Amino acid sequence: MTTLYIDADACPVKAEAERVAVRMGVPMVLVCNGGLRLPTHPLVRLQIVAAGPDEADKWIADSCGPGDVVVTGDLPLADRCIKAGAAVLTHAGEVLNVANIGPRLATRDLMADIREANPFHQGGGAGFGKADRARFLQSLDRALTAARRVPRDLGEPGAQGPR
Repeated sequence: MTTLYIDADACPVKAEAERVAVRMGVPMVLVCNGGLRLPTHPLVRLQIVAAGPDEADKWIADSCGPGDVVVTGDLPLADRCIKAGAAVLTHAGEVLNVANIGPRLATRDLMADIREANPFHQGGGAGFGKADRARFLQSLDRALTAARRVPRDLGEPGAQGPR
């Protein structure tokens, strides 16, 4: 069964993801270090992980696989989830996959080097608005629809094995 995993600590689209997951009948797991209120819908659960760097990322990467969808803005986590066979979306609805994750990681590393070399170089992107939320909702709907068609076990043609 398809599961939707949300890297929830800084996710601006938790409510939108929950609406789509509930409408489609897909279980959703909010993964964080704490500080979120308990979900009220039975399809949505809160997975609290130990405090510490990347604990939520480790849990998601170890839990996801083919047929699952992960929502994250963390590129190293996205890379691990893609390698595990999951579909990955950013909060703005961008699909991350084998074809684009390498260049995205390289750009991330380059920008980190630039910021380190020049502390006056300030990054920062545009604000997160209605268009971003709409794009996310459309992308999530498409991703979950496609993920539900992914074979889950060895008995199905094209399956990649049990998780």
